[in-house]
Amino acid sequence: MPAVNCRMSFHLLVPLAAVACLAGFSALAADRKPNVIVILADDLGYGDLGCYGHPTIRTPHLDRMAAEGMRFSDFYSVAEVCTPSRAALLTGRYPVRSGMVHDQFRVLRNRSTGHLPANELTLPEALQSVGYVTGMVGKWHLGVWSIDPAGHPRRHGFGSYLGLPHSNDMDPTPAAPQGAPGMAVQDPAWWNAPLYRDEELVSQPTDQTQLTRVYTEEAQRFIRAHKRQPFFLYFAHTFPHVPLFASSKFRGTSRRGLYGDAVEELDWSVGQILETLRREGLAKNTFVFFTSDNGPWLIMNQQGGSAGLLREGKGSTWEGGMRVPGIAWWPGRIKAGVVNTNLMCTLDLFPTSLKLAGTALPGDRIVDGMDMSALLLNGAPSPRRSLIYYRGARLSAVRKDQWKLHLFTQKGYGQPQPDVHDPPLLFDLNTDPGESFNVATNHASVVADLLQEIERHRATVVAVESQLVAVQSPPARP
Repeated sequence: MPAVNCRMSFHLLVPLAAVACLAGFSALAADRKPNVIVILADDLGYGDLGCYGHPTIRTPHLDRMAAEGMRFSDFYSVAEVCTPSRAALLTGRYPVRSGMVHDQFRVLRNRSTGHLPANELTLPEALQSVGYVTGMVGKWHLGVWSIDPAGHPRRHGFGSYLGLPHSNDMDPTPAAPQGAPGMAVQDPAWWNAPLYRDEELVSQPTDQTQLTRVYTEEAQRFIRAHKRQPFFLYFAHTFPHVPLFASSKFRGTSRRGLYGDAVEELDWSVGQILETLRREGLAKNTFVFFTSDNGPWLIMNQQGGSAGLLREGKGSTWEGGMRVPGIAWWPGRIKAGVVNTNLMCTLDLFPTSLKLAGTALPGDRIVDGMDMSALLLNGAPSPRRSLIYYRGARLSAVRKDQWKLHLFTQKGYGQPQPDVHDPPLLFDLNTDPGESFNVATNHASVVADLLQEIERHRATVVAVESQLVAVQSPPARP
């Protein structure tokens, strides 16, 4: 009898212990800070995804992400080209405050000596301070560490890194085509793009046909390796920036040519990341946001994307240059199937992520972003009513509510000087998102209010030295 009781006790204890362990694990999971993943496309236009109305490019994974989460109709990058937009996303500050802007030299180049200043607090640095593991995959474009090591992502809060230091067109060989017409046919050997893991050069030239796959597998490894602790992953895709490449699985499969091939492979990549989160049991504790660094590069013709009904594209402060896709996903926390018409921008990802992580904003600097956690999780109205548009260092426009005021307008490329508007142009973006009908004469009070909005912002801006001007001379040929 005692033996039977002992045996029975043993068998009872095992499931009780298992239940206790599971209960403890669940409690830990409930108390754990949420993971944060930001996925950034390069030069993807507002109209390039199925869920934003593209008629032929197939994006089932991003469409599903939107159906399971929240899609924004009025989401913005706060710069019209690569470098300043990335600086803004990672700091929550207009890039004019960090010197990551210039009217002539609009992005960092492959020989630039400048970089994101060390005194700028980045999102990964802020999250590291409260226990997050941080990693980056993809295009950096905030410093060239082979010239100045202080420009490396690991000097700005990322614990690990795999990617290209800048745009994939910045290391051309003599065989590389010049201008838009030559971009239709590509050979990876024409571009001497360097792929780094941390500080180590992995390959140069990099086979860019495999780049999206390599990035995706690295992001998946990062997620799996750190699934038991809170993490922040910044996944900045190289495409659909030109030159365009796609793997053999996707090349020639799209109805939209090579551009569509690259976007559909990017869509596959997003699907792989979300599926990895589901498979690892992390989906309900991970906030994922997908967006683009600026609008489509229209001068690339068929190798550039679409801004849909919006005016102009990359390089411009017209809506097509800065209004971009924005999709938020967090199963069980963000209500599914919502199309949100509130104003939101990349600046807001910084304070929103800190709020979700349970930490406060820094008190020693101006943070231009606003906490959108209540909007995302509870459907509250957006605290953001206005947005300032810069082209380089020039304040060109402002939006407040549905109204947008232009002081200067300029095409993304090919227009040497801006058009100056005195009196300013005014558009009602609710009824005229294509900015076709100037209604300034009918709304003098709105114009006055928006001019005051500009002056309030200008009063907070202190001029700093641009990081985009200085370059290192190329090495002398033997």
